Amino acid sequence: MAKRDYYEVLGVKKDASEEEIKKAFRKLAMKHHPDRNPGNKQAEERFKEINEAYAVLSDKEKRAKYDQFGPSGFSQRYSQEDIFRGFDIGDLLRDLGFSFGRAGGGGRRGRTSFGGFEDLFGAHRSQGGGFQTGDFRDIFSGEAYPNSGPFGQKGEDVHSELDLTFEEAARGTEKRVRFSDGNRVEEISVKVPAGIEDGKKLRLAGKGKPAPGGGQAGDLYLKVKVADHPVFKREGSDIVVDREIKFSDAILGTSIEVPTLEGTKRIKIPPGTQSNSRIRLKGFGLPRLREGGKGDQFVRVIIKYPRNLTERQRRLVEELKKEGL
Repeated sequence: MAKRDYYEVLGVKKDASEEEIKKAFRKLAMKHHPDRNPGNKQAEERFKEINEAYAVLSDKEKRAKYDQFGPSGFSQRYSQEDIFRGFDIGDLLRDLGFSFGRAGGGGRRGRTSFGGFEDLFGAHRSQGGGFQTGDFRDIFSGEAYPNSGPFGQKGEDVHSELDLTFEEAARGTEKRVRFSDGNRVEEISVKVPAGIEDGKKLRLAGKGKPAPGGGQAGDLYLKVKVADHPVFKREGSDIVVDREIKFSDAILGTSIEVPTLEGTKRIKIPPGTQSNSRIRLKGFGLPRLREGGKGDQFVRVIIKYPRNLTERQRRLVEELKKEGL
């Protein structure tokens, strides 16, 4: 099931300020906190969803990546461990109005037990009364990522290949992939971002081999193999297409039709065009995964010279030569 948009989860606009995001999170987290909804599994799942959204949108770098890749692309690149790495539980508790003193744990305003929060996140108090985020629990899987012990043993990663046509890599697609983790053969659906390059790897968190002792499963890495195209040649995010024209058209100028990923387009060849000149079609290239936008298409003009001339053609060329051409 596709994840909901994090902005939608918190009920804020995409241009929301940090303060607006924090305010929305605080309101929702207080409403759906497990201590306020004992035994309510739906509220607990909603609380987890809210925290995941806040963990990303409250972090400038993670938010920028989320805005760049979108919900689907982000979830393909970042695991739950990635999302919550560096997420300060102490700050989260303070945002919700919880105290976390050394003795007894102290409730929110002296009324709510801290135990519910600690159990949900699997956080451990240090001797100084604070919390060790290195022992942070993945609140979505219930699996811990401690620094040592049996739960710290991550399952082995699985590596496989993903074959794509040039058009699939250019436009993006969704593919069914069969792979083996050593024990069983699985089939999953993989969303391929538009503009992906040959040799790149897609990471699917938690789709590798199970971990010993019930720890975090390994990841699945799919190495992308993009087939060559009979017409288009790729140069980063740009596309190059070769087109031949006659000698006379190069001198006098003409117009020709060229293929693009969006269909056929007619372009003008200016008079005096030299062989191997490039004509740029702005924005007709491939999507840029990191920078956004699209690359360009370049039409490389190749002048085709006749191998054999008729007698009349030869006389005309000789006349042109006399004229300095």
